[in-house]
Amino acid sequence: MTGDSVLRERLQTGFLGIIAFALLLFLLVQARFMLIALAIAIIIFSLTSDAIGAIARQRVPNWLATVAALVLITGGVLWGAATVVSQVNQIVYTSIGYAEQIQRALPGLLKWLSPDARAAIEAAMANVNLTGWIRSLAGQASNLMSGAILIVLFVGFMFAERAYFPAKVESLTGDHDSALHVRRITASIMRRVNRYLVVKTAVSAVTAGLVWAIFTSAGLDLAGPIAMLTFILNFIPSVGSIIATLIAVLLVFVQSGDLTVTLLVGAGCVLVQFVIGNVLDPMLLGQTLRLSSFGIILSLAFWGAVWGIPGMFLAVPIMVALMIVCSQIHWLRPVAVLLSREGLPDDGLSG
Repeated sequence: MTGDSVLRERLQTGFLGIIAFALLLFLLVQARFMLIALAIAIIIFSLTSDAIGAIARQRVPNWLATVAALVLITGGVLWGAATVVSQVNQIVYTSIGYAEQIQRALPGLLKWLSPDARAAIEAAMANVNLTGWIRSLAGQASNLMSGAILIVLFVGFMFAERAYFPAKVESLTGDHDSALHVRRITASIMRRVNRYLVVKTAVSAVTAGLVWAIFTSAGLDLAGPIAMLTFILNFIPSVGSIIATLIAVLLVFVQSGDLTVTLLVGAGCVLVQFVIGNVLDPMLLGQTLRLSSFGIILSLAFWGAVWGIPGMFLAVPIMVALMIVCSQIHWLRPVAVLLSREGLPDDGLSG
């Protein structure tokens, strides 16, 4: 094979790869509602399938454990969606009343800037339809209920076919040893994602509780909704805690109008986020993820652009699965090396 033909073949392969990636990206964007629901359903199925297996081993019929789990999952998902919608609506309706105060208060928070910078901010805020944006946020939150129903349906079908998964994997691979290898990798991905989600849930709950206590002790409104917002945003690595703190500080200043109270409450929220995010969170997670911090930021940016805010919540679980899968494929191993923290990607078979 001549050099020209090799170059032509590589160019064709590259163009085909670009076309395939563009097509995949198009499908991810167009079917994002269903795919987001499916991804969340897989995570819920992963979190509960081991518990059902443990219950079934206690001489409880497998069908009974599955039915009980589905009832609990259905109730939990619908209750969670309804709670988030109600809290978001409470913030929205309250914020509409504060909308004009927010636009007046923001330049006051930045009075230490130069006159030109303040003028630029005031001009930018004048062009922002804050009330319209807040109302659109309420509309997006209402989609959670329809998404919750779709998630429950997905989880139900997964549990219905759970007993057939090993046989399907073996039929796909055509080899018992290969099927066992795939199942071990899948179990490793589920185990690491489960640990990450359990730890993040506990850490976010502690953070939200402390923020609620700070707001309540200061006699401020919206303590519950702000705590809920903090709990949700803390699942977004790196930037989620910053956004939650900025929103809390802005609402404190709008409600109180006192810069001293704002600084005290803001300092308390920053201290809580810093201590938990830099001490408790790493101590509990340890080496569970082994992901590159820069890779996490890139994953947040990509999935946030493709799927919006839900994509940012799912960025880390997707990245964990991608690193483990790429480490098992020889020509994709460089991707796994780039995604890993120390350049030693997790192969899904250790630990």
